[in-house]
Order: sequence, then structure tokens, then C-alpha cells
Amino acid sequence: MPISPGTHLLYTVRPGDTLYTIAEQLGTNVPSLVQINALYPPVTDPNRIFPGQALLARLPGMAEQSSVLYQVQPGDTLYRIAERFSVGVDMLAGLNRMQPSDILPVAQPLYVAAFVYEVEQGDSLYRISRRFGVPMSELIRANRSRPGLSPDVIYPGFRLIVPLPSSTNIVVFQPLPGTRIVPEQHLTGSARAFEATINYQIRDANGHVVTQERAATAAQGAPAFGIFDVQLQFDQTPVTQTGILMVYTRSARDGSIQDLVEVAVAFS
Repeated sequence: MPISPGTHLLYTVRPGDTLYTIAEQLGTNVPSLVQINALYPPVTDPNRIFPGQALLARLPGMAEQSSVLYQVQPGDTLYRIAERFSVGVDMLAGLNRMQPSDILPVAQPLYVAAFVYEVEQGDSLYRISRRFGVPMSELIRANRSRPGLSPDVIYPGFRLIVPLPSSTNIVVFQPLPGTRIVPEQHLTGSARAFEATINYQIRDANGHVVTQERAATAAQGAPAFGIFDVQLQFDQTPVTQTGILMVYTRSARDGSIQDLVEVAVAFS
């Protein structure tokens, strides 16, 4: 499952842009832009781009984690950007150390809760949607205006933006959906939680408990969003190859589960 490492920027084409000027500006190269965005026949006319189209570019650097930056466009609001990437407005603001009411400068890069997947031979949006547990409508919305995207056909090498698993107050950065997990692997994310406490548990595909509920502490408590980072522990050996990692909080009033985020995982 080829998750594309590194930081990627979603850039909106402006009048007068060419692939060469975009590549020079972003520190990449034309062949990379062509491949990542499927700018070739029969998807598009060879190397042709138009104002308003959205191009994904891998920025220079050796970051291992797959992440996405969105470049603010005229008329954008936090609400519109949050809706596009299927995340709450408060969370988007918190991830970028902003307030929801802040004015967005044009061209400002914003971190969005998403990762990048490189399409393989035989893939379809439906299969990718099932693999990562992300509705097709969310995949299409996150990749809106990208010339190489079609709901019916996607080509190997095209890089697809995939929203991270999240609820109103919790987003999970690692592990990514569909990846294999092992004991002592790190579970990381951001949460807005009472007394900064979140919980997690792991179940295999038969519903058997692999990890009983454990608590973890975020760096900050509500109303702020705080980063959490905890090593996963296994209490039992999974009896299936796949399962679910559940991350959530519990109500201080009645102990019920709140803000549940489910991440599809595999076991070694």
C-alpha cells in the first residue's frame, strides 16, 4: 500500500502559470507534477493546465510522514476549507494555531488533516474508499478541481489526498488507516479533551479484544487541542489479520463513549 511520504502542497493554478514556473516556485520538477497529477493523455491534453485547477506537488525535504498543506485562495474561509477536507472548523484552526475567526491571508499554507496515497495498478476510488474507510464523496471533495481525477478511472502514479480519521474533537495521525500495527508502535494525534484524557482500545475483526481500554494524556486539555503520543500495547494476540483501533473520550457525566474515531488496521 504505497503511502507517499513527505510534505505535499495543494496549489491552485493562476493566470499565466505554466508547469515550469510552478515547478520552479515549489522546488520540484515538471515530470513529477505530470506524474502526480496524471497530466497526460487520455486524462488531459499533454502537460496543459488552466487557471483554477488544483495541482498536488511534493515539496523538497525528506520528511517520512505523509502530510498535506493547502494554499489559501481568494474568498476562502476556515469553514470552506474544513468542509473540503472533512474536518471540524475548530480542529482545523487548532492544528494551525489559529482562532476560527481569524482572517486568512491569500497564499498562506494551512496544514490539513490528510495524507497522500499513490494509486496502484487495478485501483479504483471505490476500492481505495473501502481500504481506508473514507466515503468516496469525501475523497472526491478533497481532490476537487484536480484535472487527473475521475470518479470512474484513476491511473497508477496519481497521488490522491485522503482525509485522516477524525471526529469533532479527535484526529489520528498515526497509524494510518490500513497499515500494520505492532506492540510499542506509536499512536499519535490531536485531541480536545476534558482534563486532556483520551482512551484507546484495539479489537480484531472477530470483535475479540486485543488491547483493553487504556488512557493517554494529550499535551493540553480542553478548550485547547493537544498532541498525544502513546505506545500501543497488546494484551492478547489477534486471531485475524485485520481489526479496528478505537480512539475516544468518555463523558465526565455518565462515562459514555464520545468522539469515537475508528482506524482500520492490519496485524503482522
